[in-house]
Amino acid sequence: MLSRKTCETAARPDQWVLIARDSLLELPKKPGDGTFFTRLRNPSTGEGALFLFSSCAQQLFEIKVFNEDYHSWFIGQTVQHDGRLFFATPMDALFLILYYLIKAEKEQGKFQPVDQVIVDEEFPSSHILLQCTQAVQSLHHVTEEKEIGSKKFYKYNKEKTLKWLKKKVVQTVKALKTNNVCVGSAVQSSTFIRSRQILDVTEEDYTRYAHGLISEYIPEDLSADLLKYLELPELSKPVAQPPVKKRKLSDKPVEAKEDYTLFNSTDLNKKKPSNKMTAAQKSLAKVDKSGMKNISSFFSIKSVSKK
Repeated sequence: MLSRKTCETAARPDQWVLIARDSLLELPKKPGDGTFFTRLRNPSTGEGALFLFSSCAQQLFEIKVFNEDYHSWFIGQTVQHDGRLFFATPMDALFLILYYLIKAEKEQGKFQPVDQVIVDEEFPSSHILLQCTQAVQSLHHVTEEKEIGSKKFYKYNKEKTLKWLKKKVVQTVKALKTNNVCVGSAVQSSTFIRSRQILDVTEEDYTRYAHGLISEYIPEDLSADLLKYLELPELSKPVAQPPVKKRKLSDKPVEAKEDYTLFNSTDLNKKKPSNKMTAAQKSLAKVDKSGMKNISSFFSIKSVSKK
């Protein structure tokens, strides 16, 4: 069940509107427990990102933001000018742990305890990943394990990781189909008409779409390896269109004349002016102009006589 959560009735600059599970609103049962925001590394880019952690549920939540221009909230008797809407969705913390396992493999390439792998001076809150019990118990999906005494040591294994990621892709494809999510060419058509029976959507379209979603949580090189592991054929390149021939304009500046303006066209500059008179000009030439004033005389300066 989702609910809308606000910090207090009075609007403050640091107040947000959040959509989250009702369980996250429950008060902690013991000191030290609770739900709080924290910054951790984005497992795809390595940059800082906002997450929500529930120590009670030992669950990590990803924060997604919907932002719309000229949008605000009415909270109680106040107006919250920050109109962003935050969503907290459950996330598999193993993706974040995987980032550190890959990093340790590149730098040291040896078996280590997981608490020594997840060490980050820039993001000290990373230690909370060790509290995500389900993720820690799933380390065997992406690592080789060694147990010495009562202590376990781990080392990143690429082949096992690709197999685990493929399962994630298969699960995502099932979810896409169950929820009738448009993929492939259907995405464009659904913008205008939503049809649940689209014949041109293939299994490959679903797999590519699911691969794209999973790729948001893994490094770019691992995403490329996963694409090969899924054995997807390469996308056909669009046919190159011949370049459009543009009309070459003259480098000569525009010159104004008494009657018309010369355009920047090489073709027009080559044409010689015609001396032939039109029918209207011939008729005008036959008119008796005696006693008529020239039009320029109406715009000449008149002399003022002094009294």
